Parts: sequence; C-alpha cells; structure tokens
Amino acid sequence: MSHGTYNTQWNEAQNQIKELLEYEGAPETQKPEVDRVSAFQTVAVLYIKYIQVFRKLEECYYQIVHPQKRIVLRHVLDGTMGRLLELKNEMVNLEFSEYHFFDDVLSDMKLTPSDIEIPVPRYFTQENEKDIKDRMKLMAETLAKYRLDDTGDKKEDTKMSLEEAIRIIQVHERARQGCLRAKFMREIRAQEEREKMLSMQGASTMDPDVASTIIQKVWKGYSQRNKTLKLREEELIFIGMQATSDIPSNHKDSPMNKLAKREEERVLIQSQHEREYQDALVNIKEKIREAEGPDIKENMQDQIRQWFIETRDATGKFPDYPSDDEGGSGAIFKTKEGEGEGDENGEGSKKKGKKGKKKKGEKKKKKK
Repeated sequence: MSHGTYNTQWNEAQNQIKELLEYEGAPETQKPEVDRVSAFQTVAVLYIKYIQVFRKLEECYYQIVHPQKRIVLRHVLDGTMGRLLELKNEMVNLEFSEYHFFDDVLSDMKLTPSDIEIPVPRYFTQENEKDIKDRMKLMAETLAKYRLDDTGDKKEDTKMSLEEAIRIIQVHERARQGCLRAKFMREIRAQEEREKMLSMQGASTMDPDVASTIIQKVWKGYSQRNKTLKLREEELIFIGMQATSDIPSNHKDSPMNKLAKREEERVLIQSQHEREYQDALVNIKEKIREAEGPDIKENMQDQIRQWFIETRDATGKFPDYPSDDEGGSGAIFKTKEGEGEGDENGEGSKKKGKKGKKKKGEKKKKKK
C-alpha cells in the first residue's frame, strides 16, 4: 500500500482516539455505575474500540517510513497499549476473571472475534532483533557446553532374580499367543459371515437395463457436481473474491506474495531513513557547533566575567567558582536569571507605585 493509505489510516485512528477521549471525559460517563453488568458492558465497548485503534496504529508504525512521524506515532501507540491494560484491569476487577465473553458486544458492533485479536507488535522483535539473536546464540552455546553425553551416562543395573525373570517372560509370551489366537478367530468369524451372506443373497437377478440406468445416474450426478463447482469458482474469480487458478496462491506473482514483498521493501526503506535521520541529527549538531559555537562561548564567558565583577563590587572580593556539586557555571547563569526576574519585578512595582502616587495627587487636586 502507498504512503497516503497509511497516513489516512493514522488520521482515522487519531479521530477515533479523540472521540474516545471526549466520551470518557464527558460528565455522563463520570457518574458511578451501580449495576456491575452495565459497567462491564461500558468498559468492554471501550476495550474493543481501543483494540481497533491499536491494530491500525501498529500497522501504521510498522509500514510508515518517515522517521519523525514514527517517533510521534510510537508515543501514541504506547499510550494506547497502556490504556488497553488499564481497561483490562478494570474488567478483571468487575468480573473477577481473566477471561471475558464479548458475544453480545460484538453482535451489537457487527464485529467478528478476529476483529478483536490483539497482535504482538512487530517492533518488539524488529527493534530487538540483535538482542534476540545474541540471546539465542548464548543459549545455544550454553546448551552445547553443558549437554550431557548419553554414552557417558551410567545407569545402575537393576538386580532381578531368576524366577522373576522367567515369570515376566512367560507373561509376555502368553499375551503374544493370546493376541494371535484372537486375530485368527476373528478372521474365521468374518469368513463365516461372508459365506452366510452370499448363501442368503443367491445369484444376482437385476435387469441389465436397470443396472445401466443406476450407473448413468451416478455418473451424471458426479459430472454435474464438478461442472457446478467449476462455475462457482469462475463466478468468484469474476467478482474478485478469489484468485485466478492460473496463478496459485504460493506463486511469486500472486497478490499476497507481492504485498508481503512490498512490506519487506518498506521495512528496509524504513531502516535506511532512520539511519539517515540519526546521522543528520549528529551532522546538524556539529554544524551548529562550528557556526555558532564561538559566539555562544564568547557570550557565556562575558556573562561569567560580569558576574564576577558584580559580586566583587557588592561584597568587596571575588567569589569562589561554583563546584560541580553546586552546578558549575550553570549555577551562575541560574543566579543571573533570578536576579533579572527580580529586577523586572522591582521595576514593575516601582512603576505601579509611581502611578499610584500620581493618582492620589490627582484626586487631592480634584477635591480642592
């Protein structure tokens, strides 16, 4: 599918989330529910709707190739999964069970059980592929190292008396002979029943025309069923509900294989764009450091010198440079920011005081 398809799907999921948040924040839904069954129905509806949103977001996150969009989408996806866990916990507390039945809710919402299946997010394995391979490799090495050699195991020989050994052999031999005798008698009984049935039926007296009619009827029925099945397949192919028989489902040119191949290509493009994005972050940071770094450094040095001079003028001596525990140069800038805000507030209060005095003077003049 195209980029626009997943952007549209993401937009639909965002609209559904907005509607759900508005519904959950409405005053009607904030009222406590006394009936346990109706409360469960309300939570179940929200749970199913969040599952639908989660499925859309997970598919979008798996196929969208834009790195910045994937960062935002990941936050939304994680938040949706967290809300699903909260709703699941509420349902468990309401029903005191880990298993729930949504038959009535699914029927009202016109959904099938497959629509509410929660897939495992594919980025769990995609982003941790290296760790999973390393873990599997470590497990294989550990098993190979500590695997016990079957030939080296020594089992203790069980001691058995001669009489006990003879008794066990006799039991097994009698069982074997009994099985053979039962099989032989069963075959004799079946042969007798067949002979009895043949003697009762006698020679066949069916008319050849009747026999040929029966054969024709069976064959025509079989032939017509095959023709009907073929017509049904052609109709399904014509309306697009079944693939053509010329291209089997496992063929490389089948639509499903093309879709799977396209998804794999998008995953590769996705990883390539992610690498380019991370490299661009580093390169842009370096460019900013080279272009604006000297000016920023000079401004910071001027501010630190100004702080030293102002402190010396106020106290009569140069202050000690803040240690790393105190915040270093960050403490100096924090102090200067606080003083700047205080100066602004002081100037504002002075201006307000002057305005107040002016107003009082004007009132006195009016009274006179």
